[in-house]
Amino acid sequence: MADLLGSILSSMEKPPTVGDKESRRKAREQAARMKKMQEDEKRKKADFRKKIEKEVSDFIQDSTQPKRKYTTMGKIERSIIHDVAEVAGLASFSFGEDEESRYVMLFKKESAPTDDELEAYRKGEEWNPQVAEQRRRLKEQAALEQATSLKTNKLEASPASNYRDKYSHLIGTSAAKDAAHTLEANSAYGCVPTANKRDKRSIEEAMNQIRAKKKQKLEDPLGATGPDAGSSQS
Repeated sequence: MADLLGSILSSMEKPPTVGDKESRRKAREQAARMKKMQEDEKRKKADFRKKIEKEVSDFIQDSTQPKRKYTTMGKIERSIIHDVAEVAGLASFSFGEDEESRYVMLFKKESAPTDDELEAYRKGEEWNPQVAEQRRRLKEQAALEQATSLKTNKLEASPASNYRDKYSHLIGTSAAKDAAHTLEANSAYGCVPTANKRDKRSIEEAMNQIRAKKKQKLEDPLGATGPDAGSSQS
């Protein structure tokens, strides 16, 4: 019984020592500071959003401003600007090579940036329509010169004249035509045109001739070519 009571008493939570009380106090203070920091951060975001909403509203109402550029800021602030711009129906872009130099620009729908303008901002350059027009003309001129050069090289690779014109004084202009003469039938050489080889008889005529030959063979098996054919009686 005494052993059982002793085990129960030993398993019970002991009263906190001075060190435990200090640790718990620090933990409560740290949690309170963390909560306050979170509340402050939330409040700062809300205040920043209200400020951006006011600026975006003024920007939309100002017909003299086709675009608006913000200073460099952190990722959270940029995300808030992008969100407000999307709700307001504006186009927004972030530019800058590294995180410390990134900024946001807003554009009205009727003043949406061109690809060349966006490319200039991505390179860290200021957009100048006059300079962009000069660059566009230079690109077109370079492309035209390249196309002309390719066409010239292609013409140089082609022969200046064909052999017929070059050697016309030797073979004549009508040599090829004269060489392609029409073949005529010549029985002396055994060359018979195809037209002469065609059977011009009708089917009935051919059948009648075949029947006549068969009848002649039946009546005279030896035929006209037999050994006694054409010989007189002795």
